[in-house]
Amino acid sequence: MTDEAAQDANNCDSCSKEDCAAKSRLHHESDQEFKDRQALMERMCHIKHKILVLSGKGGVGKSTVSVNLAVSLALSGKCVGLLDVDIHGPSVPKMLGLEGELVTNNEGLIVPVELGDMKVVSIGFFLRNADDAVIWRGPMKIGVIKQFLKDVEWGELDYLVVDSPPGTGDEPLSVCQYLPDADGAVIVTTPQDVSVADVRKSINFCKQMHMPIIGVVENMSGFICPGCGERHDIFKSGGGERMANDMGVPFLGSIPIDPDMGRAGDDGIAYTKAFADSAGAQAFKDIVAAITGEE
Repeated sequence: MTDEAAQDANNCDSCSKEDCAAKSRLHHESDQEFKDRQALMERMCHIKHKILVLSGKGGVGKSTVSVNLAVSLALSGKCVGLLDVDIHGPSVPKMLGLEGELVTNNEGLIVPVELGDMKVVSIGFFLRNADDAVIWRGPMKIGVIKQFLKDVEWGELDYLVVDSPPGTGDEPLSVCQYLPDADGAVIVTTPQDVSVADVRKSINFCKQMHMPIIGVVENMSGFICPGCGERHDIFKSGGGERMANDMGVPFLGSIPIDPDMGRAGDDGIAYTKAFADSAGAQAFKDIVAAITGEE
């Protein structure tokens, strides 16, 4: 993005918020760093709520939760953006049937890919081949995350859901630093002790970063047999809720194992829309209600 485009995108001079942090330059900032921070804050001012989805461990279905949380918010009538900052393993395009889609450029700004009323950005849209490996060190990853927040034409949104890779590394750290006013983090776990132990680290990470914790979601929590209706706790159950209570953070709900959820992700279908009457879709609706405070 050119300096001129960044200046055009920045309307901070006309902002009525006298106490806005973008009004004045910090003592350690260069002129360019100040302009970049102003541009980022001006862009984020048009987004009412920002939610970071974290997990302490891979394989817990964090991207599945991110995608279906965003879709559920959109189905409830919210204007939603979904940002995939999993630089090395972007799965959002695949899960939403957007593979092969490309972002466009509008006067120096990145225009998100749209799926209905939902706006989506992922590093996957910038790869020539879905099998290409992104071999980047920390500074490059931090730079592209900043660009996704600062230079994307998000417009007016009710919610921006940020899907972060597992762990507490560069990506979630950068999002926390660039979005200090975020509503908070949704932490995803599965019921097993080995997953819950790593999720504790994510909770402590949020506390150290002064990132509010919206709550914990327990994914893959039991399987209800479609034939007999009996519940089977394949990966145990209740571990996420017990851990949340133990650490003094909210528990948002449990999402059952549903083969249709896995197939929907592979087929690029929004599960909570295609299987709106399922127990899993209802679980997501309940989680959205807990987050938004709306029935």
